[in-house]
Amino acid sequence: MTTRDIVFIAVGAVTALSALLSVTTKHVVHAALWLLVSLGSLSGAYLVLGQELVGLVQLLVYVGAIVVLVLFALMLTRAPIGPHAEIDTPWWHRAAGALLGGATTVLLASLLLPLFAAVTADLDTPTTTTPQVAQAIFGTWVWPFELLSVLLLVALIGAFAVSRLVLQRDAVAGRPAATPDVATGRLG
Repeated sequence: MTTRDIVFIAVGAVTALSALLSVTTKHVVHAALWLLVSLGSLSGAYLVLGQELVGLVQLLVYVGAIVVLVLFALMLTRAPIGPHAEIDTPWWHRAAGALLGGATTVLLASLLLPLFAAVTADLDTPTTTTPQVAQAIFGTWVWPFELLSVLLLVALIGAFAVSRLVLQRDAVAGRPAATPDVATGRLG
C-alpha cells in the first residue's frame, strides 16, 4: 500500500464520516457545516487522484457557493438553529431511514463492486490531462454550470421571498418584527 493509497483512504473516511454527521445531526447549521467538511474533503480526494481542476471546481462551486448559499438561506429564513420538538422526527423514522440507506448501499455495492473488481488505475500516468478536463467542463458541459448558477440565484431569491413573507405574517398577526439582539447576535 502506497502513501497515496493511505491518504486517499483517510480523505475518503473523513468524507464519509462528515456526510453521515451532516444527515444525522439535529442542528441545521451544524448539518450545513458538516456538509462543508464533506464537500471539502471530497475535493481533497480529487486532488489525491491527480485531478486538480476538478478538485478546485469542487471547492469553488460546491464549498464556495452552495454551502454559503445554504447558510445564507438559513439566516434569511430564520430557521431554528437547535433541535425543536415540532420538527423532530420519531426514532422509528430515523431507524427506517438508516435501514433503507444501508440496504441501498449493500445493493449498490453488490452490483457495482464485481463490475470494477479487476479494474486498475495508473495514477502516475493519467489518461486525461487538465486541459482535456477543462475543455469538457467549460466546453461540453458549460450549460449545466450556467443552469447551476441560475438555480443558486433562484434559491437565493426564494429564501429572500420566504423571509419577507414571515416578516409580513408577523406584522399582520400583531407580533413585533424580528430584530437582531446586539448582545447575542440572534433575531428576537
